[in-house]
Amino acid sequence: MSKTAEEFAAVKEVCRDLFYKKMCDYGTSWRVMRPSSITDQIMIKARRIRSLEEMGGHGRVDEGIEPEYIGIINYCVIAMIQLAEGTGDEMATERVMQLYDKWFDASASLMTDKNHDYGEAWRDMLVTSFTDIILQKLMRTRRIELHDGKTLVSEGVRANYMDMLNYAVFALIKLGVAERKTI
Repeated sequence: MSKTAEEFAAVKEVCRDLFYKKMCDYGTSWRVMRPSSITDQIMIKARRIRSLEEMGGHGRVDEGIEPEYIGIINYCVIAMIQLAEGTGDEMATERVMQLYDKWFDASASLMTDKNHDYGEAWRDMLVTSFTDIILQKLMRTRRIELHDGKTLVSEGVRANYMDMLNYAVFALIKLGVAERKTI
């Protein structure tokens, strides 16, 4: 397994563990959310990250950048589940975790293909650039949502969620979460 694949797996473990624990606390209450509402949740997290970056990493709320990136990842997975399954009632924990793995792993597979083609260019990027790219992807996603998911030549919203997830994982790798396996 390549170093990047190992780091991705370590970040997945951290994100998946938090996702599972929150699901134990809250159930699958997010099942009522439409993808556009999930996009808004991701936007809130990305804007907070950018705000923290511009303030030197310190905010009034004692939650740093890493938990926000984890939130972006988990909301991206939720969005992909909702796109595939539709909004609905509570879902069994086992089924949700299978879907979590399916969509996280599909995103990781896309990353592997792109990473091969781009030669791990992300390793030379700044974490702040990942934030900006995620914000750009959110703007694209919102535009597609306003057009009822129709595009002329562009990838759809699922591809944007996958890209956002991957950039957030890259940020967490660069912030050392893969090495620590904790936030």
